[in-house]
Amino acid sequence: MQYTDIGIDLGTASILVYIRGRGVVLKEPSVVAYDRDTNKIKAIGEDARLMLGRTPGNIMAVRPLRQGVISDYRVTEQMMKYFIQKALGKKAFRKPRIAVCVPSGVTEVEKKAFYDLVLHSEAKAKSVRIVERGLADGLGLGIDVLEEPGAFIANLGGGTTELSVLSYGGIVMNRLLKIGGEQLDSAIANLVRHSKDFIIGRPTAERLRKEFGVFDQSTGSTLTVYGRDMMRGGPSHIDIPISLVRAAIKEPLRECVQAIHSMLDRTPPDVRRNINKNGIYITGGLANLRGISTYLEESIGLPVHMKTDPELCAVKGLQR
Repeated sequence: MQYTDIGIDLGTASILVYIRGRGVVLKEPSVVAYDRDTNKIKAIGEDARLMLGRTPGNIMAVRPLRQGVISDYRVTEQMMKYFIQKALGKKAFRKPRIAVCVPSGVTEVEKKAFYDLVLHSEAKAKSVRIVERGLADGLGLGIDVLEEPGAFIANLGGGTTELSVLSYGGIVMNRLLKIGGEQLDSAIANLVRHSKDFIIGRPTAERLRKEFGVFDQSTGSTLTVYGRDMMRGGPSHIDIPISLVRAAIKEPLRECVQAIHSMLDRTPPDVRRNINKNGIYITGGLANLRGISTYLEESIGLPVHMKTDPELCAVKGLQR
């Protein structure tokens, strides 16, 4: 038996687990598939993600974390149990200390729900610490959050975007937007359906998003995808132009830019001065989207900084 420290980043789209001495040992989608008739869990993580939109009527594939908070406690509890067991493996750790990353600005009741969820899990934790994502991201970026007079961090995730303004160890302002990779994929699928009379699935929309990105001078590229032709009523394929994908994702991203401008306008002047000098930081999985840092720089008018593997920033902050 041995003691250890564990960091868990509970994201709407994915969960990451860090174990001291072993690094990030797990990164899986936060999806659970269960039988509605029997309430039995059928799959968790990547296996469950592959079932999204492809299950029979009695099987539900869901994300039990919505907009960063627990929407289904029972399913989330089963998911956490599975991920902790998988991360720990056959090694036995006696009463580990666990730090859990949650959205900045969640209520005390919601923090208590996360606390209880981990405390009563299979890990049998010695202690549980709840860390707000804005602070965890700041630490993961290498910012001295206790001495930093002003930093703006935009965590662009799979299900949400979290905006945080940090100053001298605290979060001055924060805002959670219902904009993430999933919303961009839905926007692409919807525009393809309405403009081309063609139905594609979420994985295909995600492939289009990752292939084309958001900012590029190339306008003539196309990508062949497979789906269902609404006019002929059967499986088919179609060439999707880059311009259609860009048009679909620009609107959600424009909302994000407007929210950043609004937050900057309300930031205290002494904090804003430091942000103007240093620019803003982007983290989260969606920060990997091709060209997004250039798009944000041009739209906001401030330098945009991103570290390698931005989706690991929060869990690296828990490590620190």
